[in-house]
Amino acid sequence: MTKTIDVEIYGQRYSITGEAEESYVKKLAELVDSQMKQVATGLRSATPAKLAVLAAINIAHELMESERKSRQGEADADRRVASLMESIDQQMPSMLSR
Repeated sequence: MTKTIDVEIYGQRYSITGEAEESYVKKLAELVDSQMKQVATGLRSATPAKLAVLAAINIAHELMESERKSRQGEADADRRVASLMESIDQQMPSMLSR
């Protein structure tokens, strides 16, 4: 069911329409607000639009790093499984001859 949720990001109120849970939408808005405030502390002056773009870049970077780490973890798991399978294959002939 589509609903409208009011959030505040960097002092501006926004109405978000969608099907997501209210708590989830508010958590997303808090993340964006936090990123914008964090970026703003490092700049002397910036428009809210510039801060929003910089915050989006930071969030995108975090997403890409998370995806990279996930892929790396999957690759590590695949290597471990292959190593275990190889070890099992090596042990099978001696186990079968008993």
